Amino acid sequence: MLSMQRLAFGVAFLAVLVLAAKPSTAQTWPQRAVKVIVTLGPGSGVDIGARLIGDRLSRRWGQPVVVENRPGGDGLVAISAFVGANDDHVLLAAPSGSFTAHPFIYKNLPYKPADIVPIARISNTIVVMAVPASLEVKSVTELVAMARAQPGNLNWAGTTGSNEFLFAAFLKNAGLLMSKVPYRNLVEAANDLAIGRIQVNVTAFAIVRPQLQAGKVKLLAVTIPGGPLSCPMCPRSPRPAIPTLLSTALSAFSVRRPCPSEFARASPRMFARPLIRRSRNG
Repeated sequence: MLSMQRLAFGVAFLAVLVLAAKPSTAQTWPQRAVKVIVTLGPGSGVDIGARLIGDRLSRRWGQPVVVENRPGGDGLVAISAFVGANDDHVLLAAPSGSFTAHPFIYKNLPYKPADIVPIARISNTIVVMAVPASLEVKSVTELVAMARAQPGNLNWAGTTGSNEFLFAAFLKNAGLLMSKVPYRNLVEAANDLAIGRIQVNVTAFAIVRPQLQAGKVKLLAVTIPGGPLSCPMCPRSPRPAIPTLLSTALSAFSVRRPCPSEFARASPRMFARPLIRRSRNG
């Protein structure tokens, strides 16, 4: 079973100390606009977090922070662009699940993990298993029974990285055959789920929340043991509690080694301004 790092979405932001510290009179970095390359598309949890924190970083630094979405290729499109830039004014915003899953998926990685230095958590990501509201199942057990009775007839999608890896392992362990549908845009997957074009989506709660509030999808499980308190619409525990569906997830900012000195001196701490707190609890 894949060993996962602690992950999740709420959005519970942790930002580097420089965000809260008073501006230095001798700031040497950044000297120009900073680009943040995001591994997922607009509307994803890491994208929302990167934009919220990027706005505050811009105010702190007095320099523009530009977010660029480069989805696709299990995150390798964005990671390759980030590493290839070889620029200390380019940051990477990515779920840690991508780095967790890559060694299991690819024999030869197009990047050296040692060249990528995580500097601050962006968010914890609540990962859920969602199905169309019209699907006649009320639990993971009933979904398993349906999939077993209709081998190959149900479709599923998942966020690239550990979420896809997690659900694929679950299917294999349960002896189930479901067809995977790849998506570059996670919002499109949620929309297709709502109309029944796909039957299962393992993704961030933030992605399916609009469809859940509209009554078009329902949640069968949340991958965080016990369910997160910041998500009242999430099941308090997976139904049933299936060990192979339990994990946690986080997203983070990373820089390319060598690390810019201002980040190297920084240490993470909770960034608890009102807007961030509302996002976290909402």
